Amino acid sequence: MSDDPYDAGMAVRRSVLGDAHVDRAEARKDDFTQDFQDLITRYAWGSVWTRPGLDRRSRSIATLTALIARGHWDEFEMHVRAARTNGLSVKEIGEVILQSAIYCGVPAANHGFALASTVLQETDQ
Repeated sequence: MSDDPYDAGMAVRRSVLGDAHVDRAEARKDDFTQDFQDLITRYAWGSVWTRPGLDRRSRSIATLTALIARGHWDEFEMHVRAARTNGLSVKEIGEVILQSAIYCGVPAANHGFALASTVLQETDQ
């Protein structure tokens, strides 16, 4: 593997989100969005998700909480799937959402539970 954070980022991105998701994102990339997709892969996945300070489970917990707090629901659904890939159990995902009710608000957690329930029913069959 090269020392380019893009290459490391693409490897982690594929591992966490799955080839199908990344392939769809890559297929939608155009001249307008190419720089943004490069930024996500190089910096979010290649420079942050590859750091040794937290394992992927912990990064998933932090990511789910941040997405609930900011109301980024499309990303939240994607990262519920990623959290399962990263080893979080359904019960642990529920605990993350429950914890977020205290710090992010009950309405946000309520919506998070609703979305996560649907995602988990789809993915854990």
